[in-house]
Amino acid sequence: MVNIIWASMAILGIVYAMFNGTMEEVNKALFESADEAVMLSIGLISVLVFWLGLMKVAEKAGLLRILTKMFRPFVSRLFPDIPKDHPAMGYILSNITANLFGLGNAATPMGIKAMEQMKELSQSDHASRSMITFLAINTSSVTLIPTTVIAIRMKYESGAPTEIVGTTIIATFISSLGAIIVDRIFYYRRVRKTKR
Repeated sequence: MVNIIWASMAILGIVYAMFNGTMEEVNKALFESADEAVMLSIGLISVLVFWLGLMKVAEKAGLLRILTKMFRPFVSRLFPDIPKDHPAMGYILSNITANLFGLGNAATPMGIKAMEQMKELSQSDHASRSMITFLAINTSSVTLIPTTVIAIRMKYESGAPTEIVGTTIIATFISSLGAIIVDRIFYYRRVRKTKR
């Protein structure tokens, strides 16, 4: 559906430019944007490689294991349907830890694996309680170091690229808390409806 919306918007824009006589500006913008996107991607690679390497060092040093143990009691309460020793719990904890460091690219494969494990656990075609909770938390995820945003700000020569760290922590903490509260409200409403 999203593909159809984006394709429709692009086609409408091009048709409008043809009738409006601004096709030359559209072509110029397309090529300039493509060039800028490639340069931005190349600039981001170095920062992401650095943080992914740092994450690997933290993993080898046992820091991720310590963080996982720290979050396990909290995460176990958020996902009561998942047994504590189930592989899904490990993937969820790894995903949350990667998101803490702003490594969305590293967190995504772990999130997909967590969803696959939860799907096997629920053995249903519908999203389970744990899957919905995980999606809400993963979407809002608390971030301590927004590495990608810092990299973009550095690329565009911001005077203080890391000044957003404090506000990012506050904003993502509030969004995560909001996601958990909304998730629980809807869950308990559904439970009450099924009991009637």
